[in-house]
Amino acid sequence: MSIDAPTSDADLLDLLRTDGPLAVNDLAAAVDVTPTAIRQRLMRLMAQQLIEREPIRVGRGRPRHLYRLTDKGLRLTGSNFTDLALALWSQLNTIEDAEVRSQLVGRVVKALAEGYAGEVTGTTVGEKMRSLARLLSRRRVPFSVEGPPEQPVLTAHACPYPDLAAEDPSICDLEKMLFSELIGEKVDLLHCRQNGRTRCQFQPR
Repeated sequence: MSIDAPTSDADLLDLLRTDGPLAVNDLAAAVDVTPTAIRQRLMRLMAQQLIEREPIRVGRGRPRHLYRLTDKGLRLTGSNFTDLALALWSQLNTIEDAEVRSQLVGRVVKALAEGYAGEVTGTTVGEKMRSLARLLSRRRVPFSVEGPPEQPVLTAHACPYPDLAAEDPSICDLEKMLFSELIGEKVDLLHCRQNGRTRCQFQPR
């Protein structure tokens, strides 16, 4: 078995996606750390419901465990189909009736928000924004939250879909709507890469 050495939990998830299910010793050999360290990481990923453990019994004695991605883990590590997203968004914008187009965009946002809702937690806007930033960062889209608690700013350090945004900057409106749904407050786009800024920044009204 040929396995590239991962350097983070995200790469460990990718490893399980491409070569799983795998045992602790397989993962330890790939990462070049101790089995104890791997078990700690696996317990953390199991707590996040990203992986699951399957006992395999061979003869007598304690069963051997294999680890595999859950459905949630598969969604997290899935490919970002930029070409498909670009084609779908382009076709959506060909709808001439503005009201129909707006309704469809709203339904897309609702569907996305429902998929993420259980992963965005917190009681205040700031807590929800930090939870959202962690969720996006786990998906390899680095976000951070800055500023005072009463005026937090969600900063995107890399665009989730650079090709799509370059083709049609209106996709940023969908992102703004999605963030608004997830944190329960209207969000404004303060700065945008498409306008020459170094980062995209969002802030609740």
